[in-house]
Amino acid sequence: MKNSANNTVSKRFRSAARETAYIGLAVAVITVCAWISLPVGPIPFTLQTLSVALAGGLLGWKRGTAAVAVYILMGLVGIPVFAGFKSGVVALFGPTGGYIFGFLFAALLPALFKLLPVKKFWARTALFYLGNLLGLAVCYFFGTVWFVLMFDCTVGYALMLCVTPYILPDLVKLAAAAFLTARLEKYLR
Repeated sequence: MKNSANNTVSKRFRSAARETAYIGLAVAVITVCAWISLPVGPIPFTLQTLSVALAGGLLGWKRGTAAVAVYILMGLVGIPVFAGFKSGVVALFGPTGGYIFGFLFAALLPALFKLLPVKKFWARTALFYLGNLLGLAVCYFFGTVWFVLMFDCTVGYALMLCVTPYILPDLVKLAAAAFLTARLEKYLR
């Protein structure tokens, strides 16, 4: 009986350690992808959309959104995890804050699509891509509304400045994330 209890505790510890490691690794990847940026206007080109979509698709809705939430909290408390090595309340509640908060949905939606029982590789890739697109649309929505409220500008102006230049690169990044998710998901349990 005692040995069985020890095995149960050991399995739970290993499971919790694995969950923490997955979330920590996803936070690290999101951070590095934020640092890889080209400053263009108020919103830089980064690889964050790729890494956030991968976090959701590979880790599932609980771990993926937890990773994004930890990333946001790290930036809020002053750890320079955002693009341009920025952090703090000013960075989080600045012009790009809505997009950063939108990352929660950009991770959640592809993760929910992971639950659908589609088995074929290309069908799963297409499914993840659709989830990524929906997540990005919600992220764009949050970010655009935030930008309009911050700068008291028109929606058209905000879309031209904050969304239009990023659509094509984001579509490519999300396609790569969908392919990688469908290819690698079997290795992460």
